[in-house]
Amino acid sequence: MMETLTSSFTTEGYWELFSLVRNSVITAGVLGLMGGLIGVFIMLRRTALVVHGIAEISFAGAALALLIGVDVVAGSAMGAVAASLLIGVLSLKDRDTSAVTGVLMPFGLGLGILFLSLYQGRSANKFGLLTGQIVGVDDIQTQTLVTGAVVISIALLLIWRPLMFASVDPQLARARGVRVNLLSMVFMVLLGVAVAMSVQVVGALLVLALLVVPAAAALKVTVRPYLAVLLSMLFALISSVGGIMLAITGTVPISPYITTISFLIYVVCVLIGRGGRTRRREAAAALTA
Repeated sequence: MMETLTSSFTTEGYWELFSLVRNSVITAGVLGLMGGLIGVFIMLRRTALVVHGIAEISFAGAALALLIGVDVVAGSAMGAVAASLLIGVLSLKDRDTSAVTGVLMPFGLGLGILFLSLYQGRSANKFGLLTGQIVGVDDIQTQTLVTGAVVISIALLLIWRPLMFASVDPQLARARGVRVNLLSMVFMVLLGVAVAMSVQVVGALLVLALLVVPAAAALKVTVRPYLAVLLSMLFALISSVGGIMLAITGTVPISPYITTISFLIYVVCVLIGRGGRTRRREAAAALTA
C-alpha cells in the first residue's frame, strides 16, 4: 500500500500543473479565510454538529441539481440555506439543536444517495459531491465562490460585536437588548451559504475540516477573540491551499490532504495549549509555595 502511494507522487512538470489549477488555489484560499472566520463563531456557539447536518442537506440539493441538469453550486446552496433555516427555526422552539440536526442528517444523506442512484452520468461527478471537486472550477465558478465568500465575511464583520456577545453569553446579551433570535437566524443563513461553498472544496463528508477544525485548533492556544480568528483563518488557509499544492504532485484526491493538514495543526495546537497550561500551573504552585 505504501509503495502504491509513494509511486503516485511526482514533481515533474509541477509548475505547469499549478498553472492549470490557479483558479482552484485562489478559490480554496478565499474559502479557507472565510471558513476560519465563521468557524470561531461555530465553536463559540457549539454548533459544530449543525455544520455536518447542513452539509448533508447541501449534498442532497447538489445531487438533485446534478440529476435534473442544473447548476450544482446553486443546488447545493439552496439545500444548505433551507437546512440552516429549518434548523434555526426548530432550534428556537425546542432549544435542542443537536436533536434537530440528528433528525435531519440521515434524511438529507438518504435523499442525496437516492438522487445519485438515479443519476446516469459520470461517476466522477457523484464522487466529487462527497469528496470535493475544487480542481474542476472554471472562471465563472471561481468568481461566484470568491464573491460569496467575500460577502459572507463582510456580513460577519458588520455584526461582529453583537454576534460575539450573543455567542459567548446569550442570556446576558438578551437582557442587554440584543436581538439574539434574529442574530441566530442571520448567522444560520450565513452558515448555510458558507457550508454550501465549502462543500465544493472538501465535499459533504469532510466539510468539518475546513469550517470547524481550524477554529478548534486556534481556540486551543488562545482565548482572545481577535487572535483566535486570525489564527483560525491562517490555519484554514494553510490547510486548503496546502492541500491543493500537495495534491497536484500525485493521483490522490485533494480532500485527504486538507483533512490531514487540519488534523496535524489541531494536534500541534493541543500540545502547545497543554504545555502552556502546565507551565501556568507550575508557576502558580511555585508562587503559592
